[in-house]
Amino acid sequence: MSAVESAANAVREGRATAAVGAKEVASRLEKAAALNAALSWSAERLDAEASRVDGATPSERAKMPLAGVPIAVKDNIVTTEQPTTCGSRILEGYVSPFNATVINRLRAAGAMIACKANLDEFAMGSSTEHSAFGRVKHPDDPSRVPGGSSGGSAALVAAGVVPAALGSETGGSVRQPASFCGIVGIKPSYGRVSRYGLVAFGSSLDAVSTFGRTVDDAARVLAAMSGHDPLDATTIAQPPLVLDPPRRDLKGLTIGLPAEYFPRDLHQGVRAGLDRAIKAVKELGATIKEVSLPHTRYAVPTYYIIAPAEAAANLARYDGVRYGARVEGVKSLDDMYEATRAAGFGAEVKRRIMIGTYVLSAGFYDAYFTKAQRVRALIKQDFRQAFEQCDVILTPTAPSAAFGIGEKMSDPLAMYLNDVFAVPASLAGLPAMSVPGGLDSDGLPLGLHLIGPELDEQGVLNAALAIEERAGFTARAEKWW
Repeated sequence: MSAVESAANAVREGRATAAVGAKEVASRLEKAAALNAALSWSAERLDAEASRVDGATPSERAKMPLAGVPIAVKDNIVTTEQPTTCGSRILEGYVSPFNATVINRLRAAGAMIACKANLDEFAMGSSTEHSAFGRVKHPDDPSRVPGGSSGGSAALVAAGVVPAALGSETGGSVRQPASFCGIVGIKPSYGRVSRYGLVAFGSSLDAVSTFGRTVDDAARVLAAMSGHDPLDATTIAQPPLVLDPPRRDLKGLTIGLPAEYFPRDLHQGVRAGLDRAIKAVKELGATIKEVSLPHTRYAVPTYYIIAPAEAAANLARYDGVRYGARVEGVKSLDDMYEATRAAGFGAEVKRRIMIGTYVLSAGFYDAYFTKAQRVRALIKQDFRQAFEQCDVILTPTAPSAAFGIGEKMSDPLAMYLNDVFAVPASLAGLPAMSVPGGLDSDGLPLGLHLIGPELDEQGVLNAALAIEERAGFTARAEKWW
């Protein structure tokens, strides 16, 4: 039984109270302070969350699939009780007047919001070194990064502070840190989960996503917050995700291996984990088939044109007028805009705003942005053709295990290339997840990456559950309490 299921069952059945869980998570947050993974939390707020659950009637609690489960929330998802900073000085101390839809749905399911988690500023980064409030440390090796941009959420789950957490995905920001930290990260299909209340980075890419210590942990949280939302026009008119009983074999399933994801210089540990996974799915009855995604090599440059362009448009609202920080003592409105944005945004955010503004400017729009959108359509077409030959695609999650602090900070291109295996599924809006794939020669976690057709989260979960059980890769599956 997963940590999320066991904790919720204990509260629903009256064998434990949410108040006990709140005190436990408060103690764990205190002990894990050195990770710098949580930006805001309080024992009083946790007690209030517990009182809400324990104050429900037994019949009401019986209908709560996440009763008393503490969940960390990435600090770019708005909440009314705690600040939402997006890891940026420009929003330091900002408190939203409304909750994100996913927050309301998780609370309705009985979950407790444990804390707001650290992240790369405005979710722009792959290491959580770009937070204005300090970097997050890897829970197994403080000299390494936990991945990003959802590194705070991933570290809290991996360290056992909470059994599950919310992150956000634009181009691998949940799957890559899940791989680095040896946990599960699920990105749903674009539109499966409401973006209302998720601070926008790339509006055609963003997806609220989940972390768990096991596949079941992450899947239960995803199911509770999924479904159409009238407040978000980009949500798909589908009912909430209902998890089917997991399959114990993969008979009749075809697993696709894209040739473009297996270069000769692939990290030895990553290749060894894939070989073990391939052996496991064969033993479970699946057929292995090589497929081709020929436009994969263009995915990273395509992403780093489209995402910065959308980010430049979305971040224009942070100008010192409507909300957030404002630099005083300036002589004109233009001076206020410039001074506020210069002081409030960090280097990586400024870099992406400049790239995005450039590719959207007159004379360059067609040469860059329009062309990138055409390549994006070709990447989507590649996946459609591949899924005519297979049911699920298996690839590496990241090209290596967690790298060292500062190792890629002076080379933005090297940092961007860390998302090379994750970005294509984001551009295509497909469900994808990372599951633990063993350890490398230094004892660091590695991830296996599964991609499915649009809205086929259940198919991806079935394959992941089978791999998790058969390959025995999950090393962090103990009970939460």
